[in-house]
Amino acid sequence: MLNSNLPIYQLVINNEDESGVDYIALVDQPAIEKNFIAFNNSQKFQIQNEEKRIVSGALMIAGLPIYRYDMQMGEYYCVFLADTIRQIAMKYFKNQYTSNVNLMHDPNQQVQDVFMFESWLVDRSLGKMPMKGFEDVADGSWFGSFKVNNDQVWNEIKQGAYKGFSVEGLFGGRLVPMGERQILSKIDEIKKLLNT
Repeated sequence: MLNSNLPIYQLVINNEDESGVDYIALVDQPAIEKNFIAFNNSQKFQIQNEEKRIVSGALMIAGLPIYRYDMQMGEYYCVFLADTIRQIAMKYFKNQYTSNVNLMHDPNQQVQDVFMFESWLVDRSLGKMPMKGFEDVADGSWFGSFKVNNDQVWNEIKQGAYKGFSVEGLFGGRLVPMGERQILSKIDEIKKLLNT
């Protein structure tokens, strides 16, 4: 449940600088708290097609407050709104970063032969729906599918070492005023009800 006493920062990017997503990491605990496909807390990486070595899942969820802690700022939440996610996705493709994949956000574990081959932003009015198991996500959420030709990474995925995607990059931010925070808190409560 969202702790309404913690600050919330809306993360943003600028098309004129280095900000944005430059890598997608395969991780064991995604910050968005959604593994490749949702099965409550026993979620499992969705192997879309084992023969073709395809995995699919959520990359970013619009409006989802993500808990963070660091020594400088303490505890806080960050959130990406739909318009920012659209901007991030467009810049990611413009920069041709679809093969920029690493393991656990470790720059020394960049992997070869893993690449994004499809992506979509949820927009129900256009028929662009979220994946099965993610029906509760807001429009503007970003999904993707990756082809995994790397034998070692594929075996680790099948063994459960990686359960989801996590974006990495540079972002700016602004503190979300209380009125907006109350709206985000209500969104969180509704999501919790939908998942019960």
